[in-house]
Amino acid sequence: MTKVLVIDDDRSIRHIVTHALDGFHGFKVIAAADGDAGLELLEREQPSVALLDVFLPEYNGLELFRKIRLLDNKLPVIFITGDTSSETAIEAMRAGAFDYLSKPLNIEQLRHLTQSAAKARRMMEEPVALPIGEGDSGSERFVGKTKAMIEVYKDIGRVAAENVTVLIRGESGSGKELVALALVNHSNRRDKPFVAVNCAAIPDQLLESELFGHEKGAFTGAEKRRIGRFEQCDGGTILLDEIGDMSAIIQGKVLRVLQDQRFERVGGNELISTDVRIIAATNRPLEKMVEADQFREDLLYRLNGFTIPLPPLRDRREDIPLLLEYFLRRAKSEMNRPELSGISPDALELLINYKWPGNIRQLQSVVRQSVLHTTGTVIDADNLPGFIRESLAMVGARSAPFHTQPDAPSAESVSEHPAHPPVSAPMAYVASVTPEVAEADPLLPDEVFSIMGYIEERLTANSRDLYAEALEQLERRLFTRVLEVTDGNQSKAAEILGITRGKVRDRIAAFDIHLDRTVSVGKQ
Repeated sequence: MTKVLVIDDDRSIRHIVTHALDGFHGFKVIAAADGDAGLELLEREQPSVALLDVFLPEYNGLELFRKIRLLDNKLPVIFITGDTSSETAIEAMRAGAFDYLSKPLNIEQLRHLTQSAAKARRMMEEPVALPIGEGDSGSERFVGKTKAMIEVYKDIGRVAAENVTVLIRGESGSGKELVALALVNHSNRRDKPFVAVNCAAIPDQLLESELFGHEKGAFTGAEKRRIGRFEQCDGGTILLDEIGDMSAIIQGKVLRVLQDQRFERVGGNELISTDVRIIAATNRPLEKMVEADQFREDLLYRLNGFTIPLPPLRDRREDIPLLLEYFLRRAKSEMNRPELSGISPDALELLINYKWPGNIRQLQSVVRQSVLHTTGTVIDADNLPGFIRESLAMVGARSAPFHTQPDAPSAESVSEHPAHPPVSAPMAYVASVTPEVAEADPLLPDEVFSIMGYIEERLTANSRDLYAEALEQLERRLFTRVLEVTDGNQSKAAEILGITRGKVRDRIAAFDIHLDRTVSVGKQ
């Protein structure tokens, strides 16, 4: 039984919440008409979720919220108010509310948010799949211990102290600038200037001036002499990022610097000598660009003094938990979220299996978004950006086709596979859910049991959320059936499904599957 505390002086709101939630997915509603009575119930009943009116006669809801936090700082609180102004919503969320509901209450939204809040509270009491340590606001650093990353570390160690040009190759967002910084920090030029120039971000006509400087009057707007990056970095190191995006003219000037450490400013004829170590980085296929006359072959030879290939994140998935923990500790400190304790098994599974086309940079962005969407202490799958959940759901749908009318198992197939007893799917499903769920489930009658039948029914009803509805119904039947086959053994079910045991537990709770009933049906 999951207790839900509602504190509202409006009797009709208390009635609506009680009617909507009491008995729904195991909820038990306890209600209070004022703040003091609510605090008393909170101490005595220890609810899992609280619904709190923003405006109470003797308390401002935000003030009462702070008192609730002193008694139970992990309790998910959903604010309820008739004030539709943006200020109220902003202040409620800033205070740390789980979410915000406006009057008149939408029953479906109320149930959904309360289920989400109850799930968040359950997760706070369970061990996390990836704990987050103390906040860390230190500088960026390498994280990873896969074989591919160990080779990168070795390459950096081999060449850092040598005065040779280094070409770093890797996809966008894979950490090429971090490699360059490591090369500088372990070189004899560590105390000299270091400048990074993104060649793809600066137009050609400006990039030449940025790198080599210009003389007064060299072009319109050149009102005085400008010293370029190669001159500024004399004695130090320059990173030419995305070097494959340089124009042919600039490629020729860079080649000259590599050959004899001399160049001319734009609009000038004075040869300027410099002592600069060049580190270049690219995500482009330079060899193919040479064949297409888009990149100078002699420059490529010069850049290839030593090459460090950087693996994409999808090829070093074992490092994802380490990277997540590192980025989460930084976000925890930078975003002032000391209460964050870890990542749930479901969320970790999604993050490890995502393809990460944007590599580490994308992972860092996802971490920050997830922290912003997390109102509890644990980052759950629901807190992750939608594109991660949707991409994996689509992969699962493509890899697991289903038939609209599956054939009943024959006696021969049953004898060959005794672990899979023949069970009438509709009856097994009826036997494994509570009466409340059965009453609300439109799929129970035999004639509309198939998923395709359900889809057609929802299309006829002009559904606006059919993707989520169909996936939920498919998941409900899948988990129920597998649990029947395993006699309710969650570890075996997780193994068959290819997911974590935590996800199985989560779905059992979400779909209110009663294991004693699935076991009894499975043995019929």
